[in-house]
Amino acid sequence: MESTSRFAAMTGREAEQIERANDTGLQPVVFVHGLWLLSNSWQRWAELFEDAGYVAVAPGWPDDPETTAEGKKHPEAFANKTVGDIADHTEQVVCQLKRKPALVGHSFGGLMVQIVAGRGLSAATVAISPAPFRGVLPLPASSAKSGWPVLRNPANRHRAVALSFEQFQYGFANTVSQHEAQELYERFAVPGAGAPLFQAASANLNPWTEAEVNTTNPYRGPLLIISADQDHTVPFAVANAAFQQQEDNISVTEIVEMHDRGHALTIDHGWLDVADVALAFIRRFA
Repeated sequence: MESTSRFAAMTGREAEQIERANDTGLQPVVFVHGLWLLSNSWQRWAELFEDAGYVAVAPGWPDDPETTAEGKKHPEAFANKTVGDIADHTEQVVCQLKRKPALVGHSFGGLMVQIVAGRGLSAATVAISPAPFRGVLPLPASSAKSGWPVLRNPANRHRAVALSFEQFQYGFANTVSQHEAQELYERFAVPGAGAPLFQAASANLNPWTEAEVNTTNPYRGPLLIISADQDHTVPFAVANAAFQQQEDNISVTEIVEMHDRGHALTIDHGWLDVADVALAFIRRFA
């Protein structure tokens, strides 16, 4: 059985964002980042959604460093974070909001928001290139290659692993210029916890996995999955399999494929196109 999840103490920044959201009375939108990124990857999204009349909350994962520089300097801070730890921390933030929030997540953050929505805690959910969960069966070669820097060594389950620039370019920035890929790597990339990748990779073999979504909860709320057609890390086959697992829910379930985009679609030069799709969906329901 996998290790039990834990509740990490919220940071001062997270507490301030929750208090601000509650004080405004506006509809909150919670943004959850993925592996190898931090909450600063959502800054432009937060500004866009706030301009549209929402209030943004962008929690980190448990014990995340506050900045990319700190993350690069202290990789040990990322080690031993499991899917359960991250999902429960996200739920802890959500449950302190006075209004049920909309959720937006990317990559493993896309898995987290589906888990939390499956607990009935979301007004509307957007999962962007979401990491797979139990029941999602496709394993394209590009996904295996993207995860190989971690999965090649079983000891990495308890470590944090940094991507080289070449690995980041393949897994995230394969559709942008070399110059932009380097800028994204320097601005956003941090070491990533190994545990979630091992959990996702073994989810269909482990009946007790934390990488599991309650897809049938009638209180899940509307869900949009956004996929990128050139994504090496979460190809369309994986995102579509997640959609197929979710589409029998009584709530609205939709999928959109973004063209000529890779896994960095939330942070690269075309981020606004993706954010507009997410915003339009949330406006329909929240």
